[in-house]
Amino acid sequence: MSVRRLAPPEIQPASFAFTEENERWIEKQIAKYPEGRQASAVIPMLWQAQKQHDGWLPQKAIEAVATRLDMPVIRVLEVATFYTMFNLEPVGRFFIQLCGTVPCHVKGALDLKQVLLEKVGDQQHVTADGNFSWLEVECLGACCNAPMVQINDDYYEDLTPDLLIKLLDDLAAGREVKVGPQNGRRASEPQDAIDTLQDPALFDGSLIGAWRKRFERREVELLDEARPAAAAPAPAAPVPPAKDPGVATASGPHDPKPGKPDAGRAEHAPAADAPAQRVQEGKEPIHPEARADAADASKATAADTGAPKAEVDAPPAAPAASGASSGGEVLPGGGTKPELLTSAPQGGGDELQNIWGVGPKLAALLNDLGVFHYAQIASWTDDNLRWIDEHLEAFKGRPMRDRWVEQAKVLAGGGSKQDAEAVGRGTKGTA
Repeated sequence: MSVRRLAPPEIQPASFAFTEENERWIEKQIAKYPEGRQASAVIPMLWQAQKQHDGWLPQKAIEAVATRLDMPVIRVLEVATFYTMFNLEPVGRFFIQLCGTVPCHVKGALDLKQVLLEKVGDQQHVTADGNFSWLEVECLGACCNAPMVQINDDYYEDLTPDLLIKLLDDLAAGREVKVGPQNGRRASEPQDAIDTLQDPALFDGSLIGAWRKRFERREVELLDEARPAAAAPAPAAPVPPAKDPGVATASGPHDPKPGKPDAGRAEHAPAADAPAQRVQEGKEPIHPEARADAADASKATAADTGAPKAEVDAPPAAPAASGASSGGEVLPGGGTKPELLTSAPQGGGDELQNIWGVGPKLAALLNDLGVFHYAQIASWTDDNLRWIDEHLEAFKGRPMRDRWVEQAKVLAGGGSKQDAEAVGRGTKGTA
């Protein structure tokens, strides 16, 4: 960025004051902002001051804006010197900004620059009659109509050296000039040899009716094709493999959902009769039949019968709960149900959100499935992980990606949340 400084003291005016009309305009601008936020009007006020003072900002105008907004002068000066829309030195009555970036450059901006050097002089030089000054600027956003210049508030596009010379002569003589493209184009439509999209019907709306009729005919054809299929007897539905009635899923390994391109929309089909879905519907998280099945003494686990456990560097056991459902259910594509609790333990469970990657919604879903303790998760095998993953609805893949089992072992062994996160991120190994 170039250094921008105020005009030399010898050309600075001795004073500056807004006209009565501009004072009324300023009051409306300041009123747009809440009390204490009047400084937000600094840019429109500087712009109005520039328009009042022949297109450039003198030092006294900057100080007047600072006083009016109760701002330090240096703050207003920072704004005025930062934005190139503010001219800090005198400009001509017709201030020409020549776009010199790539599209204009390759279309002839250098030739226009030569015209300005010959007709006006060096950049930021004001002609003796006060009519013209010019400056090369960055892209002005009219690339389809390159090369182009902005004169005061208007664009003049599709220029050639001859067209620019005529434009400058007309402005100097006070003749009316045409704003926009100078080569006969109306806007930025294609010019010269046009080889595509030449059918007028593409643009006059006449084809819309034909498109609609084609779609309507296709709808009728589809309905005709569907009628014989509806009249035919439906084939017997295959009997699905037996599943835990308390935790059913909408899809499994043999019934995959069709893939969808990720368009940024979080669309997930809810699992049928899953605990989270039951809670949303105002039902108990676990189906009564499943709860009764879990309470069946004939299905008690070794932990219920007091069978001794081998002491093999296992994580601490979870506190006793009001009941536990037996594991062992096997999914068709692999995956074995781990031991789950049928309800929250007395005294509450562990804070599952200490596992990195588990938020409130995922923690609630795990509780609905019967997972309340680090020790439960730490004991899962790969088959258990696959079973759990199939029941995580929109969160599939999280247990393996975030290394839940390894994190749970750290937390169950007394490690900190930060230690668990380091394990989950893969920046720290497990002991």
